[in-house]
Amino acid sequence: MVDWLRDGGGAITVTIHLQPGAKANEIAGRHGDALKVRITAPPVDGRANAALVDFLAQRLGLSRSAVELKSGLTSRRKVLRISGASAEAVLCLLAE
Repeated sequence: MVDWLRDGGGAITVTIHLQPGAKANEIAGRHGDALKVRITAPPVDGRANAALVDFLAQRLGLSRSAVELKSGLTSRRKVLRISGASAEAVLCLLAE
């Protein structure tokens, strides 16, 4: 398993390094022990956080409520909890 993905407690935990204000929404590979995600939304009034949750939910084929921001509200380093998907599916869909 990779260090940015943890499986436990009936949900998956993913560590993200967020780059807001990017040209496109995309997964940009690894950033240390986190998965780097670029989002077009600016880091203002929680827009980048909401866009990140929407992007990951869409990429994983899950509802928005299945992806929850657990920590990192004002930081580039975020920890998200993903319900309703296996670790293997998350790894395949996010590591492409």
